[in-house]
Amino acid sequence: MLIYFLILRLAALFGHRKARQLVSGQAATLRLLAERKDLKGAIWFHAASVGEFEQARPIIEKLVERQKTAALKEKRPIVVTFFSPSGYEARKKYEQADGIYYLPFATRRNAKQFIEMLQPEMAIFVKYEFWPAYIRALKQYNIPTYSICSIFRPKQYFFRWWGKGQLKVLRAFTHLYVQDEESRQLLAAHDVPNATVCGDTRFDRMMAVRAQTASLTEHSAQSTDRLKPIRQFVEGCEQVIVAGSTWPKDEELLEQYLSTDRCADRAQNTDQVTKLVLVPHEIDEEHLHFIFNLFKGRFVRYSDVSTEHRAQNTDISIQNILRHADVLLIDTMGLLSSIYPFGQVAYIGGGFGVGIHNTIEAAAYGMPVIFGPNYDHFREAKGLIDAGAARSIKNYSELEAALDTALENHELIGQKAAEYVQSELGATDKIFGKIFS
Repeated sequence: MLIYFLILRLAALFGHRKARQLVSGQAATLRLLAERKDLKGAIWFHAASVGEFEQARPIIEKLVERQKTAALKEKRPIVVTFFSPSGYEARKKYEQADGIYYLPFATRRNAKQFIEMLQPEMAIFVKYEFWPAYIRALKQYNIPTYSICSIFRPKQYFFRWWGKGQLKVLRAFTHLYVQDEESRQLLAAHDVPNATVCGDTRFDRMMAVRAQTASLTEHSAQSTDRLKPIRQFVEGCEQVIVAGSTWPKDEELLEQYLSTDRCADRAQNTDQVTKLVLVPHEIDEEHLHFIFNLFKGRFVRYSDVSTEHRAQNTDISIQNILRHADVLLIDTMGLLSSIYPFGQVAYIGGGFGVGIHNTIEAAAYGMPVIFGPNYDHFREAKGLIDAGAARSIKNYSELEAALDTALENHELIGQKAAEYVQSELGATDKIFGKIFS
């Protein structure tokens, strides 16, 4: 662990942007907490990054709603910590939390100081967050400590001969609320009996996002204005692929798919054209430059046709530009969940790297889902495949077959996706009832 922290500090010294953010952010937390006496006795949630925070979010918001009706003396502040800069930066203005911070590096000293300053009523760690120094300190101070939405596999270090000492960390939790029965059985087999199957709160969260998106689109003029370029881009087209959180390998395969004759007959057969709404995982200049070179003149940047540019161009000219483009590149953050309803098929990126991104979000909209080969650690991806709602691909020929099939049968396959999501709902109420009853 110390070696890992030293590597981060060295990376920060040599100018690595995220490492620098992480080191400076974590160094500031204890100083900032010392200024917030009002946070003592907080309910503390810790998530690694945005994805894990989205699993905690339904619990947080249910807690906020309950506290609105509680007596003043029963209310507790809510504190959220993140490990990653991407998580902190994306949610640092989250209004439902009273304090949002980086988690100080997990040394014994930092853990002791953090807990003594915050004096949390309880601590809730999300999914894979098992920092030994913090868990042991919480145990020492007799603070109830929970793991939610955690999932375990036999190859994890806890269950290897060289990592068995870390099982003590799992036993130190007051309780672990795991995603599936396989995790519970694995823990029980290694003498960790304090686990209950409750599922994954992301399914509840994604259905809430879907309902919220529908409401905003229907009632908010601002939301409708932001989505206008997307609506104009897909108008008259019945074959729209929404590619979310993509990386270069994903984009190369998608470009190859569009390079066939699927985009050739736009003038005569608009409804038979295949279009792509591309939402990259990273929108830094280096990645955008790669996309520009890949798709050359066949794409339009969202930022060039958004509300800010309409004063300089007529609506008719923008509509014409969008109609004749093959790809709409979303070069801004926060739109992906609003875009899925405009497509027939979802491609989820990351499967040619360390792992796929959020498949539940697209499935909640009743869309067939396609992704790359690295999905073994993602229970929901396996569930979607088993339900006949998703396919994993390893190369271009598999992508072509998967997209052709999904576009042709998107209503039937999409229905299977929606049914799978419905079958997984309810984790939020289960976990909340057990922790806060």
